[in-house]
Amino acid sequence: MNKLISRVQGQTKTGRIASIRAQGLAFGLAAVAALVMSLSLPGTAAAAGSDHPIDKVPAQKLKDKASMQNGAKIFLDYCLGCHGVSYMRYNRLWDIGMSEEQIKAVMPPGAKTGDTIRTSIRHADAKEWFGAAPPDLSVIARARSSHSASGADWVYTFLRTYEADASRPTGWNNKLYPGVGMPHVLWQMQQAMTPQQYDSAVGDLAAFLNYVGEPAQFTRKTMGIFVMIFLLGFFFMAWRLNKAYWKNIK
Repeated sequence: MNKLISRVQGQTKTGRIASIRAQGLAFGLAAVAALVMSLSLPGTAAAAGSDHPIDKVPAQKLKDKASMQNGAKIFLDYCLGCHGVSYMRYNRLWDIGMSEEQIKAVMPPGAKTGDTIRTSIRHADAKEWFGAAPPDLSVIARARSSHSASGADWVYTFLRTYEADASRPTGWNNKLYPGVGMPHVLWQMQQAMTPQQYDSAVGDLAAFLNYVGEPAQFTRKTMGIFVMIFLLGFFFMAWRLNKAYWKNIK
């Protein structure tokens, strides 16, 4: 009887543990699903209330290192005062073809090539001045992606749809993101350029932020090509060995 009771208790305990594990797994999967949704569709949510179409950034810019270099210079000149890309170090700009001299030429005074690219503005000061601290833009291109457009497309469209609005505290509004709190920091550059030149410059900036979201993309693609070549070679060798092995047996 005691053995039977112990066995029943053991089975009950095992069942409870399995139930707890199942509940924990279900909770974890639900949390992951919510996280994936929040990361994959924030561009749509953030632009709620706007049906403005999202334009495609020129595809060649996302592959052109010269465009990314120009985008990096624009970011460091116009954006770094409020926004950082703290997941990126200055020396990673080598990956897009910038020499050490070129990197040092666009770095702020006192910065080192091994430093992360952080804004100089203090978080507390930014919150006091603007009501909220400007976000870090390390993964903005990935966070703004959706099923209908890439994050780079969103950035490209956002920076090209500012319009003067005297009713807004900053004097600016945005067609893609109505009620945006960020002023049009590129307005002087836009006024000094033709529309085509400005669109090209914004495309370069979007290409740079797209690169920052995945700095290893060039290495990943190159490695993928070598892996595919290796697998094809291995498959050919295996096929020849298999044919030679079964030749005499048949």
